[in-house]
Amino acid sequence: MAKKKNNRLTLYIFVGMGIGLIIGAVFPQVGEQLRPLSQIFIRLIKSIIAPLIFATIVVGIAGHSDLKAIGRMGVKALVYWEIVTTLALFIGLGFVNAVKPGVGVELKAAEAVQLAAKPQKFTDVLVHIFPQSFFQAAAEGEVLQVVIFSILFAFGLSMLHHKKKVLLDFCDVLAETMFKFTAIVMRFAPVGVGAAIAVAVGSKGLSVLVNLGLLILAFYGCALFFVVFILIPVMIIFKIPGKKFIQAVKEPALIAFSTTSSEAALPKAMQSMENFGVPREIVAFILPTGYSFNLDGTCLYLSLASVFIAQAAGIHLTFGQQVVMVLTLMLTSKGVAGVPRASLVILAGTVAQFNLPLEGVAILLGIDELVDMVRTMINVVGNCLASAVIARWEGRFIDNYVPKEA
Repeated sequence: MAKKKNNRLTLYIFVGMGIGLIIGAVFPQVGEQLRPLSQIFIRLIKSIIAPLIFATIVVGIAGHSDLKAIGRMGVKALVYWEIVTTLALFIGLGFVNAVKPGVGVELKAAEAVQLAAKPQKFTDVLVHIFPQSFFQAAAEGEVLQVVIFSILFAFGLSMLHHKKKVLLDFCDVLAETMFKFTAIVMRFAPVGVGAAIAVAVGSKGLSVLVNLGLLILAFYGCALFFVVFILIPVMIIFKIPGKKFIQAVKEPALIAFSTTSSEAALPKAMQSMENFGVPREIVAFILPTGYSFNLDGTCLYLSLASVFIAQAAGIHLTFGQQVVMVLTLMLTSKGVAGVPRASLVILAGTVAQFNLPLEGVAILLGIDELVDMVRTMINVVGNCLASAVIARWEGRFIDNYVPKEA
């Protein structure tokens, strides 16, 4: 029964995307006016994130009898994330040097300067991940800060031993409630997703979908290469059932694709991966943390886009300089917000740090929304796979898990 409901919702989301595409193409002014519907959907989804992450992490850690297992799982996750994101960065680097999409582009000054951020130092990133207020972090959508607070709170609660039951029960009920909340909000998904597509097409024209140029093709080829030669082999190595995994991730992937927001897809992704057979405590720990440490799509794009700007400016970067840039991006991309176009801020900061023209970011503004669709979808799919990998690595993946009725 739950599977039929999910298939029906997926169909409705596709229908919503189609209707949004038609409205945006035929009635662009109407399409742009649908922006509030898209914003309402994203705001409702984001309202779920902080309480859901807090509740599931607290129950997953404080309710766990073996805290050493949590630490072991964290180390495994960090190893996996760093390997995969580094591969993504170098794949992007390889594609941009082979295709050379920036050669022949004339830079034009635009509002890109407004996106310029101060170059992020490692110490800045380190300090930023620690919250000064849980409520501030929740309100500002700082997922990693919420995760850090929840982990520390959970370890503190676990030290209370027999006194922790009341809070554990509360968090368990809160998590179940937020999953039900997610199911309610997802009824609005076809409307919110359709509106997001209508706004994108209405504001930038249908040409944004059919004539995006060599850079878009290069990125799409890069993303496809990453899926085929990295993600699929990972699934084979860790014996993740492919068809079942695709079935589990298709809805959060569609939400990520249409809204260009990893956060908007997070609640549904967590629910889907739990139904896929990944234990809740692993889902609760890996997915939210991975949204800061395992942004595969963002890493693919950042290395490609930064060298593209150098090519567009006619600046030759040696392989050594490109490697240093990739290592810089590997650090600065950690903690990037899972919201639309957050990666442009990281890109602007990196471009400024390497004395490349900030005007180059302006070239990417017009096409970034469609690039962001695929970029964000890869981020979400990559993190969903990471949770399944860690579950299998820990020997806790449930192959024949039967999901509960929604």
